[in-house]
This record gives sequence, structure tokens and C-alpha cells, in this order.
Amino acid sequence: PCPPQYGLVFDAGSTHTSLYIYRWPADKENDTGIVSQVEACSVSGPGISSYADDPAGAGASLKPCLDRAMKIVPGEQQRETPTYLGATAGMRLLFSFAEKWEHPQDTEVLGALDLGGASTQITFQPGVPVEDRNTSVFFRLYGTNYSLYSHSYLCYGQSQALKRLLAALHQASSSAQISHPCYPQGYQENTTVAELYDSPCVRAPSSASPGLVLTVTGTGDPAACGAAVQRLFDFSCGAPGPCGFNGVYQPPVRGQFFAFAGFYYTFNFLNLTRQQPLSEVNTTVLSFCRRNWTEVRALFPKDLKYLHTYCPVAFYILTLLLDGYKFNEHTWSNIHFSRQAANTDIGWTLGFMLNLTNMIPAEALQHVKGHQPGLWAGAVSFLVLAIV
Repeated sequence: PCPPQYGLVFDAGSTHTSLYIYRWPADKENDTGIVSQVEACSVSGPGISSYADDPAGAGASLKPCLDRAMKIVPGEQQRETPTYLGATAGMRLLFSFAEKWEHPQDTEVLGALDLGGASTQITFQPGVPVEDRNTSVFFRLYGTNYSLYSHSYLCYGQSQALKRLLAALHQASSSAQISHPCYPQGYQENTTVAELYDSPCVRAPSSASPGLVLTVTGTGDPAACGAAVQRLFDFSCGAPGPCGFNGVYQPPVRGQFFAFAGFYYTFNFLNLTRQQPLSEVNTTVLSFCRRNWTEVRALFPKDLKYLHTYCPVAFYILTLLLDGYKFNEHTWSNIHFSRQAANTDIGWTLGFMLNLTNMIPAEALQHVKGHQPGLWAGAVSFLVLAIV
């Protein structure tokens, strides 16, 4: 029998990079590989975007994970093993849903909810034809054709949402002292205007001086926190037909969903990944957000780095899912907060690899393009340099 085939995908996120190593039998099922994950390797250090002034450093940072891949992929297969770097948010090559991949035609299609650092995505099979072609995705998997609704909201990932929230509070305070209702009472941090407005997702007020130091003080006020998070969205529906938020068309959510990445990590921290009803989720989030900084630190001494962000991110997730994507107390039970299925991490890299197996070897590259040819060419050149 032919040896199994391998594929490598770097997920170059806004905050860090991971390498996923996949394998599938040479004899594919209805033209699609039955893909399983062999290993996930986390690249040390921040995301590749932080190497803007040191491109060689970005390549060097990937080498330990590439070395690990070289130990897994047999030597004689390494030359023909497809290797891709999918960059984050606006440069993503493909976002696809993950489902039971053994025989998906026998099961329902699962929707996907992804929350990254810079963007968030929703993908599902709607019960009505998709009216806006910009949000319609058609592809073939295991010999079956699928027509899906999919949309990516740039600047609505959790890191950028937190930044936009702080920027809004800064502009409302019009002073260097900022009260943050989502941070625990007693928590305090300093940041500069330049650090706060270092992203295209937040516009600095013309009057702000970059070097000014801002003091952010937590007030632990869940009601004010919820109101501040709500203001990050525009829920008025200007579009004809149903919409999600910011006027983007979205048919009503339908079927079961996997909520992964940032959705999973925050809800896992709060012990909310066991299909609890929405009322219990709300109560848990409120009681966590009422705790002061001394209490929270004593309860979770190992999670200090992100500890102050769990309250605002939890509020953000609830607002995004309920007011944004229009889940309600009845459809809430259809959301499964998960990190893995069948020992495989759930994420866009899995869908990317599955889709790619449809095209190997006959049509290896022609279907795989970045949103802009220049970005795609840059990513490929970057990876070639990194491997060299």
C-alpha cells in the first residue's frame, strides 16, 4: 500500500503562531482525505506581525517547529509535503468549518464560531438560500457539495475588541485617568496613548499626545461593563433582510455549532463548557465580574497574565453571540464550546487541509489564493525563506 500523505499548516495568528501536522491515507474517500492531526507545535514568542523590523527573526522562530515536523514526516516524503502559512485576519487564506470528517454525508453539518485576536468568524449551513453573494461559500467535501453562509468580522477578535473598549473609555473620560468597569476593583495598569492606538482598529483622537501615560483603574461594575461592550457594535439593521451586526446580512442561525479558539478558552476558564443553560452562564459571568482584584488573584494565582481580561471577554462573547449572531436562550444549547474533536484541534487550519486534499496533486495551487495576490505571494516567499 502507498504510504500516508502529510501536510503542514502554520496558523500565524495575531498573538502567536502554531504549526499543525496532518496525515491522511493515500487512498482518499470521494476525492477528500480523511485528515487526522499528528501533532500541534506552538512557536515560542509573539505573532509574526511583531517581526516587521526583523523578517529573518520570524523565519528563525519557526525553525524548532519545522525541525519537529522533519522528525515526523519520513525523509523521502519531505520534498513533496505541502506546507502553508496562513496569516491572520485580513490575510487568512481560507476559513472553513470543521465537522465529523469520517462520513459527513451521514451526519448534519456543524456550524463554526471562531474567535481570534483580530477577527471573529461565523459559518453555518442556513435553512434558506444565502441572499448576499459576499457571504456565500460553496465547496465540495467527500463528494458532497455544500453551500454555506460565512462572514469574518475584522477588528472584532478579542484582543482588538479589548483595545477598542479601552479606547472608547479613554475618549469618554477625556483625561489620563480611565475608570474601567470591566476590570476588577483594585486592578490598575498604565499604558501610553501610542500603545493604545497602535492598531488600525482604533483611531486616535487628534488631540492625544502619543507619549501621554494613561492610568487604567478597574471599578468592577458589571452593568456598566455590559453597556460599554454593547457600544462596540451597531445592532441597527440597515440592510434589507436579517442581519448580524454593523449592517452585515446574516440568515437566522441553524443547527449545532462548535465554538472554539477564544470562545473556548474564556468559557473553559469560567467552567462553562458543559452545555450549561444561558441563565447559569449569565449568573457565573456576573458573579466573576463582581469579585475584586485581591479575591481574583487569590483564587487564580496561575492565570495572572490574562486574569483581568476574563470579565470583559466573557461579556464580549455573550454580546457577540446573543445580540450579534442572534442566538437566544433556546438556541444557546446548540453551541458546543470545544477545543478538540477526535484528538484534533478544531480551527481553520483543519478545514484548510481538508479542502486542500481535494486538489492534491492535480490542482495543487490554483484554488488557494490570499485575498490579495501580493499577500499570498509574500506568505509563500516568506515560508520558503523560513524553510531555507
